[in-house]
Amino acid sequence: MRLTTPLGEALKTFRRAPLLSGLSVATIGFSLFTIGLFGLVALNFRQTLRTLAERVEVVAFVLRGTPTETITAASQDIQAFPEVLEVQYVSEEQALSRAREELVEFKEAYRDLETNPLPASLEIRLKEGFRDAGSAQGVAERIRGFAFIDDVRYGRDWVQRLDRLRTMAAVVGLVIGLAFAIVAMVIIGVTIRMTVLQRAHEIAIMRLVGATNRYIRGPFLLEGGIKGVLGGLLAVLMCWITFAVFRSTAGELGGSLVFFHAAHLGLIVLFGLGIGLLGSLLSVGRHLRHV
Repeated sequence: MRLTTPLGEALKTFRRAPLLSGLSVATIGFSLFTIGLFGLVALNFRQTLRTLAERVEVVAFVLRGTPTETITAASQDIQAFPEVLEVQYVSEEQALSRAREELVEFKEAYRDLETNPLPASLEIRLKEGFRDAGSAQGVAERIRGFAFIDDVRYGRDWVQRLDRLRTMAAVVGLVIGLAFAIVAMVIIGVTIRMTVLQRAHEIAIMRLVGATNRYIRGPFLLEGGIKGVLGGLLAVLMCWITFAVFRSTAGELGGSLVFFHAAHLGLIVLFGLGIGLLGSLLSVGRHLRHV
């Protein structure tokens, strides 16, 4: 029997059993597609949380009669805080104008006012990475130290709920992602195991003519890797089609949806390659230990 290269042996499998090979690639593809769909949901969920986090801000209400120079100097000091992205001063007139525009149900009441009841304020936006309850509270406590500040608010309960939501999303994403990865690896291992059993007689002959375990294992590893890559590409294609269909039917919501970056798509394919190789290695290794 003439010994061929591992790559040649791997490609022979696709020619000998195209249906089984196609089924294996499809199975791997659908497994990775499931992981990819979950990844898309998690990606867009994180994007939504990031958008919500951008609204986290600290609002400091200024005592009436505070000199403009004092407010300007304090704004510069607050801007220097490591957590602070931007400080915006809202005058009493601007606060009243906003209220008239945003609180339509009270528009008539605000129009008939003889004096402006709304105080001036400093609106402090936080940098990314500091939009959590702890950072917002720390900034609020420091701002309370300024003598001209009447009150400071940052929506503590809302920010804490957002923190809990982010933590829960990270934990659930990790658990479900690992579960799908294990399922995909098991499926790949089963398909490779079927190929190994189909070629058990050929493996025995290869050993008789002097083939080493490393040589025998090579074609199956390449086969698993090729199937993993093809399955990864198939999963990427199905994810894109699903995303495009959903975005086109989701109306205004579809415009805010995001798809994987090129690096993410590469990771899906590499993930397919990795679990394809690992599934093959485990299946072939177990067979060789028992023959």
